[in-house]
Amino acid sequence: MTASFFQFSLDGLKNYLVQHGCNADQARLLFNWHYKKNKVTPCEINGLSTKTKEVVNSYLNFNLPLIDQIQTSEDRTVKFLFSFQDGKKVETVIIPFNQKYTVCLSSQVGCAMNCSFCYTGTQGLTRSLKTEEIIGQFLAAQTWLTLNRPHDNRILNVVFMGQGEPLHNFDNVKTAVEILISQHGLSLADHKITISTSGYLPGLLRWKDEMPSVNIALSLHSPVDEKRSQLIPINKKYPLKDVIPLIEQFPQGKKRFVTYEYLLIHDFNDSEEDALQTAQLLVGTKAFMNLIPFNPFPGTKWKRPSTERIQKFFEIIESFKIPVTIRTTKGDKILAACGQLNSL
Repeated sequence: MTASFFQFSLDGLKNYLVQHGCNADQARLLFNWHYKKNKVTPCEINGLSTKTKEVVNSYLNFNLPLIDQIQTSEDRTVKFLFSFQDGKKVETVIIPFNQKYTVCLSSQVGCAMNCSFCYTGTQGLTRSLKTEEIIGQFLAAQTWLTLNRPHDNRILNVVFMGQGEPLHNFDNVKTAVEILISQHGLSLADHKITISTSGYLPGLLRWKDEMPSVNIALSLHSPVDEKRSQLIPINKKYPLKDVIPLIEQFPQGKKRFVTYEYLLIHDFNDSEEDALQTAQLLVGTKAFMNLIPFNPFPGTKWKRPSTERIQKFFEIIESFKIPVTIRTTKGDKILAACGQLNSL
C-alpha cells in the first residue's frame, strides 16, 4: 500500500526518504517539482537519484480527490463536491476577486460543533480529513482553474472556512498549512491564509506554540452568552471570557490580525443594542470585524436582515473606531456562501 505524497510536510518527507535509504535533501527537489510545477512523475528532475526515483515510484502516490460535481454561479464562484477514496465527500469553493481567487477549504466531513446558523452543522461529524485530502482540495481546484480559466487562474488566498471546525482537526490542518506556506511547496504568503474557529479552546491552547504564523478568525456572532450559545453550542463549555483573552495574545503584525466574524440574523442579533454590546466587548482589542449577512439554507429558521439594519449595525461598530467591513455575498445562489456547505 502506498502513502500519499501530499500527506508530508517538507520535514516529514525528509524523514520518510531517510527511512527508505535516501538522502534527505532530495525532499526539496521533490517538493519543488510536484508543487511548483504540478508534475506527477519524478523522472525528469535533475539531480534526483535513482534510489529516490525507485522509492517514489514504489511507495508514494499522487492521487487527488475526484470531482463528483461542479456548480458555477453568475458571479464566477465555483463550488466543487469532492469525493475521497472511502467515498466520503466535502464541498470546496473558489471565490473570485480582482482577477484572483480565494479557495475555501473544508477540514472535516461534516462538523461536530452543531452551530445552528450553519448548514454543515445539520450534517453531524463523519470524520476529520487527512492532510492529503485538505491539500488535495487546493490542488484539484487549482488544476480545474488552469484547465478551464487559464487566463484567470491564480489562487492567492486560502480560508479554512468550509465544512468542519479546523482546530478540531489541529494536526492535519497544521501540516497542510506548513505545505501551503513552504517556499519549496505552494509558497503562499502566511498572511494570505486564515483559519476560522468557533472558539474550540483545546485547539486555541495549542495555536500559539504550534501553528504557523497565519491569521485567525473567530466566529463571534453575539457578545451575549445566552444568544451565542443558541448559535454556537460549545460556547457553554468554552465561553468568550476564556476565548477572547487567549486569542488576543497571539502574535500579530502589520499583515496579521484577528478577525471577529459576526453573522447578522434578522431580529436575533442585529439590533442597535447588539451592536453597542459588541463594540463595548471589542473596543481596546486589536479587533477587525467582518459583518456577514445571514445566508439562508434549506430548513433554517433564521432570516437575513434588511440592508438598513446591516448598515446601521456597521455604523455603530465603526463609531467606536473598530475596523469593520460587510462581507459581499458570493455564491449564495448555488449554496456556496458562508454557512451553506453540506455534502450529504
